[in-house]
Amino acid sequence: MEREKIHLQYLLNATSKSILWTAISTPSGLEGWFADRVQSDDKTVTFFWGKTESRTAAIVAMRAYSFIRFHWLDSEYPREYFELKMTNSELTNDFVLEIIDFAAQEDVDDSRELWDSQVETLRRTCGF
Repeated sequence: MEREKIHLQYLLNATSKSILWTAISTPSGLEGWFADRVQSDDKTVTFFWGKTESRTAAIVAMRAYSFIRFHWLDSEYPREYFELKMTNSELTNDFVLEIIDFAAQEDVDDSRELWDSQVETLRRTCGF
């Protein structure tokens, strides 16, 4: 099955790097927009949706106030990951949230729509 790398960018009307960093890198921040509940130890994060669905990811790379990269532990694709990266637009001084993810070719549009929806929730939750 062909897999495709998805690279999305969202301009956020955020001027606080600490608020955005908290939203993408901490359990309480991720609970606000990405999952219903999040549990974490130093290297793994378990995401819960609804009453029955959960997935666990390893944190494979992180640089504070820059990016966090996760790898789903149940993935059959060892080189795939999803990454949440924040950059600052020098032109507007707003932050850009970049998301990198992978999906089967036939699921790319659905993945984009899901991320669009999640980021809209992030905007509402954090006031971006």
